[in-house]
Amino acid sequence: MTAPPLDAHLVVDRGGFRLDVPLRVAAGEVVALLGPNGAGKTTALRALAGLQPLTAGHVTVDGVDLDRPAGDRWVPPERRRFGVVFQDYLLFPHLSALDNVAFGPRRQGLDRRAARERAAGWLERVGLGGYARRRPRELSGGQAQRVALARALAVRPRVLLLDEPLAALDARTRLETRAELHRHLADHDGAALLVTHDPLDALALADRLVIVEEGRVVQEGDAAAVTARPRTDYVARLVGLNLYRGRADGGRVRLSGGFTLASTDRVDGDAFVVFPPAAVALHPRRPEGSPRNTWPATVAGVQRHGDNLRVQLTGALDAAADVTPAAVAQLRLVPGQQVWAAVKASETRAYPA
Repeated sequence: MTAPPLDAHLVVDRGGFRLDVPLRVAAGEVVALLGPNGAGKTTALRALAGLQPLTAGHVTVDGVDLDRPAGDRWVPPERRRFGVVFQDYLLFPHLSALDNVAFGPRRQGLDRRAARERAAGWLERVGLGGYARRRPRELSGGQAQRVALARALAVRPRVLLLDEPLAALDARTRLETRAELHRHLADHDGAALLVTHDPLDALALADRLVIVEEGRVVQEGDAAAVTARPRTDYVARLVGLNLYRGRADGGRVRLSGGFTLASTDRVDGDAFVVFPPAAVALHPRRPEGSPRNTWPATVAGVQRHGDNLRVQLTGALDAAADVTPAAVAQLRLVPGQQVWAAVKASETRAYPA
């Protein structure tokens, strides 16, 4: 079995924070490293790039150790075959777009003419062939992002690192640039790691998600697996689900607060149970009939969510409910309002914890 281009175990101690993240990325694969602020995503990227030495573990590319403290091995950033796109792009302000892209190949030993020819080719590939002479201040945010991507790819990296590459763009430019970035990542034959906190970027660009919280991996898998079975509150919020943990006995899951949720899934032992906000129906009084999960709740807040409104509920079960503007008006939902919430057992999913 061929080793992946990137095989790493990132262990970094910084004061009271410890990063401990195993990471493998195959050739041609795009992995998104997702997590809340302070989870350790940027520390992981800096450790891979050689900007943050490891405390323990290793960084190995194509079977060659670049950082292994136990073996007293460390390769400086400029000698790693990595391309990096930083959040703020960090283009050299005094250089043209062409010379920004040519900078890496020049550092690799190409003469000026050859480096500029390669740079011109990459500017053409990212749709900026006519912008070669422009300085960074003369470029839009989307154009600067593409120059930064061309600069990273011009060194023919075995590993491409992207640190929040779309965060600085406005909504419209972000949508267009995301589509272009997806195309270029699909053509990259090395490993690619995307560091982001934006689930849309991760789901649109990555083949696999690695979720990090407090310096550790809490869940990983393809988008379908992660979104179907979130294992932490952060992941549940990321994919838009209400998540609870309890003790299951067949089709019933008893939560820590004493409330029991019914499900059509049969599970025994420690279990998670989830349902989407759209599955929550709100009523002015206790409903009769088919819903098997009902509870009294208090409206804690109402916010616009797409074409609907998201209602935050507190009570026996804290939950989010998505309802239409008409339903909000009909029920006169305002903070402090008392309602009954209901979720059909068939709308819940239960699975082992």
